[in-house]
Amino acid sequence: MRAVPTVFPPSGPPRALSGGALECLMPKKPPPRHSPRMVRLQKKRCFVCGQDNDAGMKLRFRYDKARNCYVCRFRLDERFMGPPGYIHGGIVATILDEVMGKVNKIHNVVALTRAMKIDYLRPVPLNQPLRAEGHSISIEGRKHANRGEILNSKGEVLARGDALFIAIDVERMFGKPKA
Repeated sequence: MRAVPTVFPPSGPPRALSGGALECLMPKKPPPRHSPRMVRLQKKRCFVCGQDNDAGMKLRFRYDKARNCYVCRFRLDERFMGPPGYIHGGIVATILDEVMGKVNKIHNVVALTRAMKIDYLRPVPLNQPLRAEGHSISIEGRKHANRGEILNSKGEVLARGDALFIAIDVERMFGKPKA
C-alpha cells in the first residue's frame, strides 16, 4: 500500500482546540472564476504600478468610494518625454489603460483590454502635478466599457480614453498547464 503525503493549507496544520479536538479545516468556497483574487501574477513588476520595477512609473491608484472611481495623482520626469517638456503619447495611453483597467476591480472581475480609443486634447506636461481618473460606463455580460481621463491641477482634461474590456476566466488563462 502506497503512503499518501499529508498536505496542509498555507495556514499550516490544524491546531489543537480545547478538549483535544482538532480545528476543522473545511475548504473555503473558491472565488468566482473572473475574480481578481484568482490572479497569481507578479503584480509588483507592472510597468505602470509595480513598485519593484526600476524602469517603471510606480504609480499608486486608489479607489474613491464617494465617487465610485479609481484615482491616481502623479508627476512624471524626463524619462517619459515625447515632445520637449511633455509626456510621450504612448505613456499617456498606457496610464489611461491602467486607470481604466483598475475600474474592473469595482465589479470584482479581471478583464483585459480589447479596444481602446484615446483623445489627446492638450499636451500632457512633464514635472507637473497630474491626476488620472477611471470610471465605469456600462457592463453587458463580460463586456465592460470604461472611461479614463488625465487632468491637470486646474481640473482641465488633457487626455481622455474609452476602452472595452473583456472579463476573463482567470483560472483558464493563468492556471498552471496540465502535464
